[in-house]
Parts: sequence; C-alpha cells; structure tokens
Amino acid sequence: MKLGVYTAVLHDRSLREALTVIRSLGLVGAEINAGGFLPTPHLPVDDLLTRRIEPETYLEPFVDTGVELTGLNVNGNPLHADPEVGPEDAEDLRRAIKVAALLGVRRVVTMSGLPAAHPGGRWPAWHVNPWDSGYLDSLEYQWDDAAVPFWREIDALARDHDVKVCIEMHPQNLVFNPPTLQRLVEKTNATHVGAEMDPSHLFWQGIDPVAAIDYLGDLVFHAAAKDTRINPACRVFGVLDDRFTRIPPNEHPTGLGGRHVMTRWPRESSWDFVAVGRGHDVEFWTRFLAALGRVDTDIAVNIEHEDTELGQLEGLEVAATTLTAANIAVAQPA
Repeated sequence: MKLGVYTAVLHDRSLREALTVIRSLGLVGAEINAGGFLPTPHLPVDDLLTRRIEPETYLEPFVDTGVELTGLNVNGNPLHADPEVGPEDAEDLRRAIKVAALLGVRRVVTMSGLPAAHPGGRWPAWHVNPWDSGYLDSLEYQWDDAAVPFWREIDALARDHDVKVCIEMHPQNLVFNPPTLQRLVEKTNATHVGAEMDPSHLFWQGIDPVAAIDYLGDLVFHAAAKDTRINPACRVFGVLDDRFTRIPPNEHPTGLGGRHVMTRWPRESSWDFVAVGRGHDVEFWTRFLAALGRVDTDIAVNIEHEDTELGQLEGLEVAATTLTAANIAVAQPA
C-alpha cells in the first residue's frame, strides 16, 4: 500500500514544501491537482504539455524528497450544461490524461459529471429515486445521450496514453455508488475507466466501503482516505439535508467554474467530513486497507483533509497516524 496525501490542503506551500510535509508524516505518495474545481499551483500543466518544462525537471522534488507522484486529480463536472463549466472541465480532464502520461503517472482521479435533465437544459439534475417515469426518461437522456459518448471518448484517450481514469463515486453525479460505476463501465465497454474508492461519500449514503470494494473488485484503481462522522442531527434532518446557505461575495467563496461557487455548510449538520480516525476507528481502516489489498497490494491511498475542526497539519497528522496504524495491522494480523 502506498500511503500519501492529496496536496490540495497544502496549496499555500510550494510543491517541494508540500512533499517535505508528506515525508515528515512517514508517508510516501502524493496526488496533485491538475484542474477542474481547484487551481493547479503544484502542477504547471501548460508548461509540461508544451515542454517548456521537461518532465524530469518537474519530478526532481519528488526524487529529492522520496515521495512518489501516484496520481493527478481533476475533479469537476465535465458534463455540466453551463458552457462556462462543462467544456472547460472536460478539457481539463483530457489535458490531465496527457500530462499524466508525460510524467509516467498511471492514475487520474475525476468525477463522472452530471448533465442537465433534458436537451437544452441549463442546470444539472440528479435523479436518485426515479419513481416517476419522467425521471427515467431523463436518466436515459443523461446516460445514453450525454454521458456514454463522452466517456467512450475519455476511455479511448486514456487507453491510448496507458492511463487509468479513476472516478470518485460522488453524489450530485451520475456515478455516485458502486452499481452506477459498474453501469458506466458496462455501457461504454471501458477498459481504462474504474473507481477511485473514496469512502467518505459512501459512509453518508449508508454504503459499507469494504463491501463496495469487494463488489467492484478489479474496477478499483485508486483510493482516497477521507472519513465521515454522522451527527445526532441526522435523526431529524436525514442525510439529504438541504440547509445550505449562500456565502456572501465579500467572503470569497470557493469557485466551481463560471458563476458557480460553494455554499455554506449547515450548522448542527447531519454529517461532516472529518480526519481519518475521527469518524471510524483503526479497526475499520484496517479492514478498508485489507480489502484494497485484495484488489491491488500496490494501490495508492491518499489522505484528503477536509476536517474544518482541525488545522492543516493537525488534520494530516491525525489521519496519517490512523492510516499508519491500520497499515501495520494489515501487515501483522493478530
């Protein structure tokens, strides 16, 4: 198992400084942002594609620090109907695949995307309980007319560049659980599209990540280490909690492409993302790593830190301690 960090949480530091932090935690891998929702301060995509910077030069800090580049991340919505979002995110994904090949990285993480409900629609529509036949009509359009042609193209591009595209099963996307991931692969006859196993969004959907790994098997290409805590408010508001509010422009909300920005998380929320170990204990993470090992003993598992109750380094330290203990337990079972 290659334990590492997705460096978005360290974007305030240079690449070399971020890698030094990762190594100081006893970790050996790094996943770098390549576009989509977030900027790319740790990856000069244009300079690498035009060869103004040679791959060997870019990779020098990795060699010097002993940290391996295990993946690129380009999470966004490549199927978004907004012309200021979808085409740009889709092109970011294409470019990330090409950059990954240049750098010798074999994993690119992204989301499946979510189209509008019908041709000419302007806003993504997530149909998760299609009890009305109209929702099934819409899903047929979203899958067969929007998603399948795009993902066939991406699979072919990834195959040509010997790169695996790893989809995070994320709500508000067509692919949000193991069966929808499997459906995308089957509908496109994909050979180079599979799953990034991020348990955090599975937890709050009531899905057992270990069962999900066993269900998908060799479709699991890559993994994230991110935890979720279910809070007492869930007893009343449920997991589909809609109490999100707008963040005033003067507070500089995080952009999501075009005019779209992040909203404010509910107070007394139903669930929260927390550092690895603060939602589920070492015993769970031991089972999680063991399940991944049944698929690929060399798989990369990168910490994604989004715990707002802990500082930047504090959260990484908590997560690294939990994962390291779990990894030792896998290697030395009782």
